[in-house]
Amino acid sequence: MGHFKFTGCGTALISPFKNNGMAVDYEAMAKLVERQMSAGVHFLVPLGTTGETPCLTTDEKIKLLQVTKEHSNCPIVVGCGTNSLAQTTESMKLLEPLGLDAYLIVVPYYNKPTQKGLYEYFKAVSEATDKDIILYNVPGRTGANLEAETTLRLAEIENIVAIKEASGRYAQISQVIRNKPDNFSVLSGNDDETLSLMATGADGVVSVASNVDPHRMVQLVEALRRDDMSTARELHYQLMPLFKNCFVESNPIPAKAAMAQLGLCENSLRLPLIPATPETELLMRQTLDDLGL
Repeated sequence: MGHFKFTGCGTALISPFKNNGMAVDYEAMAKLVERQMSAGVHFLVPLGTTGETPCLTTDEKIKLLQVTKEHSNCPIVVGCGTNSLAQTTESMKLLEPLGLDAYLIVVPYYNKPTQKGLYEYFKAVSEATDKDIILYNVPGRTGANLEAETTLRLAEIENIVAIKEASGRYAQISQVIRNKPDNFSVLSGNDDETLSLMATGADGVVSVASNVDPHRMVQLVEALRRDDMSTARELHYQLMPLFKNCFVESNPIPAKAAMAQLGLCENSLRLPLIPATPETELLMRQTLDDLGL
């Protein structure tokens, strides 16, 4: 089978809630997806960290994916990783009939596997599906780092087609970019590293900030794709306060505060996450004002 080359700006979608987090707001989700499409976002990533996926029920995950599919016209990458091979593959089989294009599989958290264990885990995941797999390295949340040598070994497996790299380890990511196969994509997992990584060969970003300002994020990525560094730098510095402020509290707390201020969804989260502090609310309002949003 052919494999899609993941490039450009992918949005790590929030999951909008209502009634103080008691219910998913599917109507708001449809409008959020349509807003992403009108901005020209290149692919969507529902059910990831930003979507508060650990706090979603199975039925909610299915419905959110159905709504995303119904209102989008771009590839869909579904967050599906756990720290259990059996649970990961079970989730993949559950969601596979819903028309997704790839799975985003996080490094198993809490277990603290070795590099050999990580290789064998991702190899087993890849063998459980014909769909494409995108690796997700985020040691700040998982407690384990997928090292460059392991990533490059995994990149040789046919349906492991990309990595979302959120380690913040520039030398490590550069090693992957330099030595990867041509058909393997490297995607920044941190908005504020989009410029530096794409300027040195990365293929795109999985973005939190594009929930709030998808138009500028698409413009940034497209400027970088055509090597228009003057435009890219200008957009990077316009967006830097948003990049920084989206993480003054745990993601997606600040992003949801900003989106509520824009009238896109309620400022509702699920425990153990809680809404932003008044200080963060004020900071996000100022950030939106500065961006002209």
